[in-house]
Amino acid sequence: MAVNQIFKKIAKIPWVAEFRRNRQIRSDAHNIANTWTAEDEKMRLFYGQFLGAGELCFDIGANVGNRLKIFQKIGARVIAIEPQRQCARELRRCYGDNEKIVIVEMAVSDSLGKAELMTSNFHMVSSLSQEWVSATKSSGRFSQHRWRRSGMVDLTTMDTLIDQYGIPRFAKIDVEGFELKVIQGLTRPIPFISLEFTPETRQSSLECLQWLANLGEPVFNFSNGESMTFTHSDWINLRQMKDYLESLEVTHKVWGDIYVSYPDLK
Repeated sequence: MAVNQIFKKIAKIPWVAEFRRNRQIRSDAHNIANTWTAEDEKMRLFYGQFLGAGELCFDIGANVGNRLKIFQKIGARVIAIEPQRQCARELRRCYGDNEKIVIVEMAVSDSLGKAELMTSNFHMVSSLSQEWVSATKSSGRFSQHRWRRSGMVDLTTMDTLIDQYGIPRFAKIDVEGFELKVIQGLTRPIPFISLEFTPETRQSSLECLQWLANLGEPVFNFSNGESMTFTHSDWINLRQMKDYLESLEVTHKVWGDIYVSYPDLK
């Protein structure tokens, strides 16, 4: 047996795979927290449209802090919610001394309780949505990754978080296909929200928009990938955003974030 085949077999041993995964999480979190790039500055300027120093932000799906450090740089107060134990541990290691940042080791859903997390060998695509995992594997977006059922995680809701910490100025929601459940736990509008979008689960995104429209009179925009720019020069209404999302091709090359604003709350 060739040496590289032996190493591949060893890498698949559960405890070896978990060790390598945790080491990668720690390395990624440390590198993110201790560097500042031109792309980071671009993100700071973009998110500065929604959030200012001292204002409250919910970072739902904080992972290893690639947005958390941006919100910290802005000077916001951040509630960072992350269900993956090792990711939450590294967030506490990197940001635990900052009194403006609270790390909550939970997932967000439409009700309190517990749910089973599908943990990926690539920590950024772990998910509570089996539908999303199956769809993104089938499309080729994440076909190279593996998921396993890693156990139950505690659930909170956006309403519960608001009761505990206050109404945020901005909520970033990036939960790998579980966005609808997160939104269904919100019963009041907040000024700005972002929702990750992939066309494989387009219907779920459309239902998110409808739920949010039922809470007030929002307007919408979209940002492709990590461009940190809007596709529309002006904010658009619900029907226009639905039409735009429905026009996008189902391919792993298409993804981004939907932005939601309630002008009456600005």
